[in-house]
Amino acid sequence: MSTTYDKYKMGVRRFGRVNWVGFYTLYFKEVQRFFSVWIQTIVSPIITLLLFLTVFSIAIGSDREDILGHKFTTFLVPGLIAMQIMQNAFANTSSSLMISKIQGNIVDILFPPLSPGEVTFALILGGITRGIVVGFFSILVSLIFIKIPFNHFFYVITYATLGSCLLAALGFIAGLWSEKFDNMAAVTNFIVVPLSFLSGTFFSISRLEGPFYILSQFNPFFYIIDGFRFGFLGQSDANIYNGLIILLICNVFLLTVCYLLFKNGYKIKS
Repeated sequence: MSTTYDKYKMGVRRFGRVNWVGFYTLYFKEVQRFFSVWIQTIVSPIITLLLFLTVFSIAIGSDREDILGHKFTTFLVPGLIAMQIMQNAFANTSSSLMISKIQGNIVDILFPPLSPGEVTFALILGGITRGIVVGFFSILVSLIFIKIPFNHFFYVITYATLGSCLLAALGFIAGLWSEKFDNMAAVTNFIVVPLSFLSGTFFSISRLEGPFYILSQFNPFFYIIDGFRFGFLGQSDANIYNGLIILLICNVFLLTVCYLLFKNGYKIKS
């Protein structure tokens, strides 16, 4: 006798092609998760940003020459905000998956009637949301101390979203791969932080020469920060449209990898 379970096993779901209720519920859970510890997830990055800004302002003072036609502090702030957006988007998906695996409650997203695509994109959308929220409050707080121009609001939103998506997807992969906190620390310390610091956050890559300049062109983090900064200052180190294309390609590739890894149960199914 045919049953609902039999139909589900054959790929027919009573939810339709997309389980929107399940998708939204998982996404909402991810958002609630980081809002429930808002001091750690929202306030802490803002304090870090202000500490960076204070240290560089005191260390360099007003002696630093203008960069891209703007004061150094004005040039610096968008880069610091973009770095916080990326790092928090990465932290959200990576910590969510790794902690679920360690605590054994990964089954909570494996057993419900959710497809691999629904789980993957709900978790990544949660990471994007955290990145955007941190970026929004970072901008508000920065405006209290530094006068920042807004030249192209569209590019601010676009690059913040693309950057959050790329890092959330990278965090998703890292979360699947990591089996303990040491693994995650290795990814953060040897991949995320170096690529963030060497992406033009604190300097214009036009100052780089030879192989260092060439290598910077292959760093997707550079295009995130450069495009995000362009939205504020109206000046960039690279072609803004090339950056969009590169980030779109990187995002499509990483999202596909995330989906395939989760669908195949990489390190989450025995």
